[in-house]
Amino acid sequence: MAAMGQVKALQSKNLRSIAQIADAPLATVEEALSGDAKAAKSLHTACKNHEKKSGTKRGAEDGAAPAEVKKPKLETHRRDLDYGSMSGDDLEASFELPLEEDEDIIRNTTILTNRAPLFLAFAVELLRYTMPEQPLSSRLSLAQAVVSANSRTKAISIGIEKAPPGGEEKAPEGQPKITIMNRPIPVLKRSGYTWSGSSQPASSNASSVTLQGSQPNTRGWTASQKLTSRGSVFIAHAIPITSPATRPAVFKSLMAEKPELETATHNAWAIRTSFGNSPLKQEASFDDGESGCGTFLLQQLRDLDISNTLVVLTRWYGGIMLGPDRWRLMKECLNDALSSQKRTSSLNGEPVWALNLEDKSPSTSTVGMPIHRPEGARNYILRAFAPADDSGKKTVTAANEEKQENLGRVLGALRLLFASWAGILSRDELDKRAWTWYMNLRPDVDAGPAGWGAKGTLNLARILDLRRKETS
Repeated sequence: MAAMGQVKALQSKNLRSIAQIADAPLATVEEALSGDAKAAKSLHTACKNHEKKSGTKRGAEDGAAPAEVKKPKLETHRRDLDYGSMSGDDLEASFELPLEEDEDIIRNTTILTNRAPLFLAFAVELLRYTMPEQPLSSRLSLAQAVVSANSRTKAISIGIEKAPPGGEEKAPEGQPKITIMNRPIPVLKRSGYTWSGSSQPASSNASSVTLQGSQPNTRGWTASQKLTSRGSVFIAHAIPITSPATRPAVFKSLMAEKPELETATHNAWAIRTSFGNSPLKQEASFDDGESGCGTFLLQQLRDLDISNTLVVLTRWYGGIMLGPDRWRLMKECLNDALSSQKRTSSLNGEPVWALNLEDKSPSTSTVGMPIHRPEGARNYILRAFAPADDSGKKTVTAANEEKQENLGRVLGALRLLFASWAGILSRDELDKRAWTWYMNLRPDVDAGPAGWGAKGTLNLARILDLRRKETS
């Protein structure tokens, strides 16, 4: 009865009925009861048991034979989604994942899997607590980036892949990064994205993270990545500018900041400014020996309807004429420099995508910048956790349903684990602890190339046993 005295607290979490309490995550009930884990678990279990019993009675009264309520099967994504055509709530609903928090069911489950999907599940659930403002689509994107970076490093270390000649692909200058489970991940802010979970008022628990490697450029210049073709090297810079009269001084500031640009063969530029609310634009451009480049840059600014901006395209000529391909390289550099102005150097509750620097095919849904798409991450873990005692023939549908159930148990075990420590450890400490837990739990496989992609077993009770022990 002690919990009944907390009715208002439960109602504040929209827990107004036995059914709502039974369906809610245990962590939510515990939070409503001011962190009283024992009372929350007791109430949660009682409500679940009541729902099971009442469900059977209703079936009998209706004259129908009582039947086990089967959870709906979740479908995988067969193609990339068009993010721009969907509401935030519809998009997040499409990424629904199964969840099972019954401890008895979890403890009696042993899965067969390889390391990558377990790592992915760890990251997805960890981010619920370390970056709670991120929607599921963002958490899947970020988790996939962590797993991809980890797998790439491992593949190189055991000789399956060769290290890129110039080292790992680097994020553009000024690109913000966050660290998840020891991995720095470059991110792109999802400006204007809203969903029902984002309408909650900001609190002291909302993340306010200064991103690594993202110190603001005091002069306002943003740079593209360098592109190389047949010995020629291209790079573009962009900066906001309000008056064409300041163009010479602003241009000199770039050369002073980056003197290596003065060694280039060409430094073409274009400027486009407006006069208040007037539709008139003042424009100018300069080729600096790169035939047609200034005019090309100016036309791109017109096509993109960009004003009050100065752009500089730098080329070190490699001795070989590139023909029409030089226009493609110039455009890629220009777009990269312009999109850099949209990047953010801190997170204050905004959702993000994880950038995929290895993907050379631009994503039309993310202003031309490739991301780790959440569809692939979700599809992967939906079918990654087979039962360890898989015996007998099954249809593909039955096998996939069993894997979905196991995923729900994996996520449930991880959620119970992280929830037990979330109020004790800081977010940074929880992130570091999660890496240690994963290293201790990951399936045992052979060392070196022989163990690459190999599977092993994991009893989910081991995850539950890592929860914080309650002190009496």
